[in-house]
Amino acid sequence: MLKRDNAPLPPGATIGILGGGQLARMLAQAASRIGLNCHVYATEADSCALEVVKRATVAPYADQDALARFAKGCDVITYEFENVPSQTASFLSQRKLVLPDPRVLATTQDRLIEKEFVESLDIATAPYAPVIDASQLFEAVHRIGLPAILKTRRFGYDGKGQHRIDAGGDPATAWRALSGAPCILEGFVPFEREISVVVARGRDGSLQSFDVTENEHRDHILKVSRVPAAIPDPVAAEAVRIAESIATAFDYVGVLAVEMFVLRDGTAQRVLVNEIAPRVHNSGHWTIDGCTVSQFEQHIRAVAGWPLAVPVRLGRVEMVNLIGAEANDYTRWLAVPGAAIHLYGKGDPVPGRKMGHVTRVQAD
Repeated sequence: MLKRDNAPLPPGATIGILGGGQLARMLAQAASRIGLNCHVYATEADSCALEVVKRATVAPYADQDALARFAKGCDVITYEFENVPSQTASFLSQRKLVLPDPRVLATTQDRLIEKEFVESLDIATAPYAPVIDASQLFEAVHRIGLPAILKTRRFGYDGKGQHRIDAGGDPATAWRALSGAPCILEGFVPFEREISVVVARGRDGSLQSFDVTENEHRDHILKVSRVPAAIPDPVAAEAVRIAESIATAFDYVGVLAVEMFVLRDGTAQRVLVNEIAPRVHNSGHWTIDGCTVSQFEQHIRAVAGWPLAVPVRLGRVEMVNLIGAEANDYTRWLAVPGAAIHLYGKGDPVPGRKMGHVTRVQAD
């Protein structure tokens, strides 16, 4: 693994991005605005990020010849999602600087290891227990209680790899639904609202956090994000402190999002960490139009060794995801005052797939 230094990349340098989805697309657009180039490595030729970059490599993540050529053409490498194979990240890190550090992936790709890491920082999470077989699942149910959510330890997102077990439900059914993969059982948390903090950390250890975002999910997919979150200032400050503590503990470089629950504790409120996303995040899309710097530019600045910007929110902001066929109705947003529409160029809508988003900015 190459040693990290803080020397900034010059304009015209090339940032490699692993993954070719909408997050890579928006990273490349942000880089272009500040004079940096991007080279996208995607496994599918129709990946939407390829439409906005001059250089791309299309090959499997296990193709070491393609990876070596990709690394040779980049000055630094980052990724748009956390499920990059560890072997791929390790191979590339022997050739070029990879940021965030691939060791972060080893933690965040496994929900059990991630929970243990968060707890090691004295940060609260929902109750959980490891599950490797059906008998251990029944032991976990007895200890944690129902309702609860059984989640695969790896490769779950947008509700995939999850099965809720209601009070009186059959744990064995949930176990079979997830094909007996290694899991964790999470106790159900009676939260008042879901929030997230998107934080950027530079190569020099500097930190800049965006305003706390309140999130609304539908069918396990983020549908609406609103800023600022409807929480008291002390709760917001604690959420930011938690996110910045996690980024610092990782020695992180780039943008990281921490999803949290807000719980009522008597007359007060407190937060629990749900999950960490070591990348730019859907709940931070509002920053493109609603802030003086976007999460995507902050990430590019961080991995390029540039100083981070101080984010200033431009008003009250709402971001709405366009999921599936909702993207076909994009024209309804074109004349809405304060609205900005982003379509990801993914072709025909697919049910449950994020096809774009709309941001609305109003006076604070």
